[in-house]
Amino acid sequence: MKLSEKIKKMSLTQKILWLIGILVVILLLWRITQAIFKEAATNNNRGPVVAVVLSPVENGLIRDVGRFSGTLIPKSQFVVAPKVSGKLKKLYVNIGDKLSRGQVVAQLDDEEYQQQVAQAEADLKVAKANFEEARSALELAKKDLERAVALHQKGIYSDAQYDAGQAQFQSQEAKFKVAEAQVANREAALETARLHLSYTRIIASWETGGNTRYVGERYVDEGALLSANTPIISIVELQPITAVIYATDKEYFRIKVGQEVTVASSVFPGSLFQGQVTRVAPLLRETTRQARVEIDINNEDNVLKPGMFVNVEVEFDRRENARIVPFSAIVSRGNSQGVFVADVENKKAYFKPVKTGIVEGEKAEVVEPAGLSGFVVTLGQHLLQDGMGIILPETGVESGSSQAGNKFAGGRR
Repeated sequence: MKLSEKIKKMSLTQKILWLIGILVVILLLWRITQAIFKEAATNNNRGPVVAVVLSPVENGLIRDVGRFSGTLIPKSQFVVAPKVSGKLKKLYVNIGDKLSRGQVVAQLDDEEYQQQVAQAEADLKVAKANFEEARSALELAKKDLERAVALHQKGIYSDAQYDAGQAQFQSQEAKFKVAEAQVANREAALETARLHLSYTRIIASWETGGNTRYVGERYVDEGALLSANTPIISIVELQPITAVIYATDKEYFRIKVGQEVTVASSVFPGSLFQGQVTRVAPLLRETTRQARVEIDINNEDNVLKPGMFVNVEVEFDRRENARIVPFSAIVSRGNSQGVFVADVENKKAYFKPVKTGIVEGEKAEVVEPAGLSGFVVTLGQHLLQDGMGIILPETGVESGSSQAGNKFAGGRR
């Protein structure tokens, strides 16, 4: 049945209701279309928007720190060895033992050297006896010469007799000098024998540094036959202990003798040790382009040991009240480096050129402009242009501030 025929068959009331329904539908369609066009116009006026995360501009401490890795070595280390050969009779120390200056650490078998001392003493006695005999003979020869001179002057002794007396005196004088030299020789031989005997007592001695050292290694056991200069033990100094690091040419010229440093070891998490730069090599190695730097570390408790791996921080500069932004907020636009500062009320971001100073981890110092404040964009900034609209997280700026605060807290040391 056609629509016109259906309408003709409707009552007046039905026709009115049908007409009202059509009008309502038309009105709804008109309202929806109007709303769609209004929203489109609004979006066209506002332009594109970017979802971002914000962090606050803060004031605080920032440091210019050089970070290096290195190895610990003893402040000093040397090997104790005998000066004479012999059998190791007794070893008084072992690995890790504490030593004091002048302590006896080992004893060699000294019977042979005692015999040498006894032989030298006997030889000296013989030489002294010969010396006394030569001196007596010289005194007699001197008296004979004096008598011969007196008698020759009186004409009693002939020239031949006078010459014989003089020759006798000179001969005895020569024998006396030989005997005297033999005594000096035997005394020296005795001192040498005694010195060799003293060398059988092996002493740990050093000239500089503290009075305490430690046994680092043991190379032989008791009963071993040793020749001269055979290593017995090594001795190390642990207070202070030395850290060795290597600096590239970029950092080399910033490191100076006397700079204070902080040392950490993964073996002692949370513990920091203080040190000082004591030596900087005058050259960089040609193969690595690095220079050796030595740092003395206070090690009174002897917890740090040679061979350990350490991390070293050398502080070159610091700012106590610096203006700080997250390093991730810094972007480049054209030839300018800057940050996007957020207008939270109008939900827009504006690019502001900045000049940075010290960079420490995830923090960067803003030197210019001095009055930078508010919030900067730390996520989504790579999509922004100057004046572009932004969408903040549902939690608002607080979430960005909290995130930034956590980052800063993690970056400070």
